[in-house]
Amino acid sequence: MKPSQELFRLIRSLSKSEKRFFKLTSSLQTGEKNYIKLFDAIEKQKEYDEQAIKDQFKGETFIKHLPSEKNHLYKLILKSLRLFYSENTVSAILAEHIQSIEILYNKALYSECSKLVKKAKKIAEGHERFYYLFELIKWEKMLLEEEFQAGKFDKDLNALIEEEQVVIKKLRNLAEYQILYSKINYVFRQGGYARNEQERRIVHEIQSHELIKGKNTALSKRAAATCYYVKGLCAITNSEVEESFENFSKVVRIFEENPNLIQDIPKQYIKSLGNLFYYYIGADNYKELFDLIDKMRSLKNQPGFNRIDIQLRIFISTTYFEMLAYDRRGEYEQALVMIPKIHESLESYGEKVTKEDEVLFQHLIANIYFGSGNYRDALRELNNVLNDNESNLRQDIYSFSKLFNLIIHFELKNFDLLDYLIKSTERYYIKRKKSLGLGYAFETTFIKYFKKLLKAIKYADGTTPIFKEMKQELQGLLSDQNERVALEYFDYITWIEAKLQGEAYGILKKKKQRLN
Repeated sequence: MKPSQELFRLIRSLSKSEKRFFKLTSSLQTGEKNYIKLFDAIEKQKEYDEQAIKDQFKGETFIKHLPSEKNHLYKLILKSLRLFYSENTVSAILAEHIQSIEILYNKALYSECSKLVKKAKKIAEGHERFYYLFELIKWEKMLLEEEFQAGKFDKDLNALIEEEQVVIKKLRNLAEYQILYSKINYVFRQGGYARNEQERRIVHEIQSHELIKGKNTALSKRAAATCYYVKGLCAITNSEVEESFENFSKVVRIFEENPNLIQDIPKQYIKSLGNLFYYYIGADNYKELFDLIDKMRSLKNQPGFNRIDIQLRIFISTTYFEMLAYDRRGEYEQALVMIPKIHESLESYGEKVTKEDEVLFQHLIANIYFGSGNYRDALRELNNVLNDNESNLRQDIYSFSKLFNLIIHFELKNFDLLDYLIKSTERYYIKRKKSLGLGYAFETTFIKYFKKLLKAIKYADGTTPIFKEMKQELQGLLSDQNERVALEYFDYITWIEAKLQGEAYGILKKKKQRLN
């Protein structure tokens, strides 16, 4: 059995201050500290090597029980982290208060217990932590019972019960919105933009839900933010740019008017800002885009945003959309400079980078290389997408990468290989159409003309008439919202125009951008 790497990953994730705190708390303990030896040895490793650990401590008693020693160290690190962040998160503060309330109650120190309950309730209410609020009301009811037994009847039990019912309603309401968020998020993560009636029907069902449609029925700020976020994701999936911008702007407004929400769920705030990027890209409003990118990057130095997951999300969102802006404007020189740093940063984050983020960057970098005329580098990046396909992840990117693959090989003049690739790609779409009932009109038409292009090249015929027909028919298809989504992945029309004009794709793209 392969040794578990959980402890190694946990140690590697620690910041310098977290490591320092762990060593400090450990120094307060008495007795032999084999776990410190184990910690130091693992910390020095770049890749986990359990055999090297065993060899290093050969002859020492504790190494004979390495699994239990690793488990002990893992628990100690987590305990240290809980202490380190005990005053930094609302959840930790409330959990600590509830633990203290229980201790005071068990010691029959009811007056002190009641004061702490009131203090904790104020925090829970301010941060809309309904689960903790429900728990605190439970303690209030228990304290009220003690007062009744002492002959004090000046407090209203019914008022407390009513308050409890309100909290339960808010908790249930928030949970229902979060379920809807999970559903639309799954739809988008799986296939990206909706392109047919079947996919639109799924989105429509979510949009038509009584909690989403019409009057806002959210019972809390957190639920309202989730409601508008769901609406925004539905709009993105349906390519409704203005609608998505309106809803994500509402989410951002709720966050910024309620700083406690930003403190509690900073990642959702970052994602909401990030979703506004889509609008500015689509509207060619690059000034607002880069202003927002600067705003998001400035958050890195603010309290509450120093978590690794938040730092990673800021890096992913801002870097991706900066690169995408350069691609859309044909400014490939700026984008090329960024690529080595992107690879280096993604590698440093390691397994913390999601597969979706990897795929998004690989596809975008392939576009950048292609636009700069580096076709072999473009092919290498695109192969990472095509060869590492997750069956349920962003099938939209995988699908359009197959068309992009044909274009790259066309530019590389790999005409013999193209014959096979066209047939393989056509089989893929036929299979998808049969299994999912999808139309793929753009893809089918594109392949039809690619066959003609390859045939014309083989027999030394001119390709210009074919490219003209291809452009005309594809432009007709792109007037359909379902088919226009194709341009989100590659600028097919500019590529065809470049072939017709005998000009480099990247140069023509920059010229067209300047004319807009």
